Amino acid sequence: MTSSSPAAPRWPDAAAPLRRILLAIVAVGAAGLEVELLLLEHFESPWQWAPLVLLGAVLAGTAALAARPGRGTIRAFQWLMVLCLAFGVLGVYLHYRGNVEFELEETPTRRGLALFWEAIRGATPALAPGALAQLGLVGLASLFRHPMLGASPPVRALRADDHFGDTP
Repeated sequence: MTSSSPAAPRWPDAAAPLRRILLAIVAVGAAGLEVELLLLEHFESPWQWAPLVLLGAVLAGTAALAARPGRGTIRAFQWLMVLCLAFGVLGVYLHYRGNVEFELEETPTRRGLALFWEAIRGATPALAPGALAQLGLVGLASLFRHPMLGASPPVRALRADDHFGDTP
């Protein structure tokens, strides 16, 4: 009888193909956002550098997770995804706030729904940072019930002979 190493999963991971697909989506999305921000010269202030640095870390974390999916790598990747969520929400706020300030300089009397409407459609794309939050959600979904974390029972693929509602 052989003993398994602590890093090895205790059961087969039926969701592994889906995990790989979601991880690929994170990698492609992070690379695309990184290129887009570089093309937009999104590096005038430290706040603008933050998503560039984070996306670089996401690309490195994705590569590390694909190469060595150990418990530590998974936990580090989870933290990167949480940071993506937080930076995405913060980015929406910062973009929106910048647009509000611009609109109030243009028309100081604008208020309420009219101000909101102009700010949300302003020169700085207010909702664009939401893509970073979405990337974080996809990354977290790729780790849901990961067998390396050992916290949940295995996910079993459905078979044609499965009977729902029948007692075993």
